[in-house]
Amino acid sequence: MSEQIFSNARIVLEDRVLEGSVVIRDGVIVDLGEGHSSEGEDFGGDYLIPGLVELHTDHLESHYSPRPGVRWHMTSAIQAHDAQIVTSGITTVFDCLRMGSDEDGGFDKGEMRDMADAIQAAERDDRLRAEHLIHLRCEVASDNVLEHFADFENDPHVRLVSLMDHSPGQRQFQTMDQYTLYYKTKRGLTDEQFARFVESRLALSARFSASHRDALAMACAARGITVASHDDATLAHVEEAKGHGVKLAEFPTSLEAAEASHKSGMSVLMGAPNVVRGKSHSGNIAARDLAERGVLDVLSSDYVPLSLLHAAFVLADEIDTITLPKALAMVTSTPARTVGLNDRGRIETGLRADLVRVRRTEGVPVVRSVWRAGQRVA
Repeated sequence: MSEQIFSNARIVLEDRVLEGSVVIRDGVIVDLGEGHSSEGEDFGGDYLIPGLVELHTDHLESHYSPRPGVRWHMTSAIQAHDAQIVTSGITTVFDCLRMGSDEDGGFDKGEMRDMADAIQAAERDDRLRAEHLIHLRCEVASDNVLEHFADFENDPHVRLVSLMDHSPGQRQFQTMDQYTLYYKTKRGLTDEQFARFVESRLALSARFSASHRDALAMACAARGITVASHDDATLAHVEEAKGHGVKLAEFPTSLEAAEASHKSGMSVLMGAPNVVRGKSHSGNIAARDLAERGVLDVLSSDYVPLSLLHAAFVLADEIDTITLPKALAMVTSTPARTVGLNDRGRIETGLRADLVRVRRTEGVPVVRSVWRAGQRVA
């Protein structure tokens, strides 16, 4: 029987910060104590927080495809991604794999299946330090999204599926100004190329989006997979999400959609980079505005892993109604509960010892140590 004691720590619980000690036995939290102790590893007043739970990160994709047309070695890409994830305090990560391709890119059929197989092989070979689960990002306007999704029909690692449509004039791109900047200006398309691109996207969305949403939501319900909506902008979008059994509302683009989603019992997710920067990169509603109104439930690092921890401290510092325990719940207990991972996300007896030692006097917090199921991984 292995036992560890962490003492003289500021232990962040769900409702308060406890100055004291934690006892871990065989990877499980068995006791919490208050007050100074001379036993075990002395934290010297550093924070001890639950391991972060990341539901939506595109970070693996940037390692696998670091330049247009470049494909990196899968296992090498996964290990590089995992190393940065864990040293950012994330012990459970949902790796986003893109389902559906079009003329704008994406991945070939079978490519993301190969990536998932490589992740699972890396786990079996003890190459990874975080626990990796799968989030399938399904582009419902793509003609081949169901074909790509079929590659994951019997994969128990798939625990989250998001239904997204990045067509022009709606959801993330409610105005053509936003869409033009994102697709035409940044990618250097001519007027003629851009016009053809928009026409094609609109036609695909009209033909496939509704039926693909229905089919994917039905498949997830049958398998017990959590479903997320994406970029909801209107009350009609929220009603549609409710009909599909959505539990997670990712990146709502308007206050009314966020408030309606939160009121209906969905967990509202926004990007941690949005919090750190103070605004959305695509010009939509700021995450801090939702936090101030009490309708922000979950943060995601999206494309910068360390932003997840950083943003929680920013919210606690800058919004009077958000304490540090409440802010950290957005990156630990609430995302864990949303996807049914009830064995982690809190520092509580009987739960898995996924823990992070954090030092922070001011500014960006520093991750000092990370444990997953009691094992030191960083």
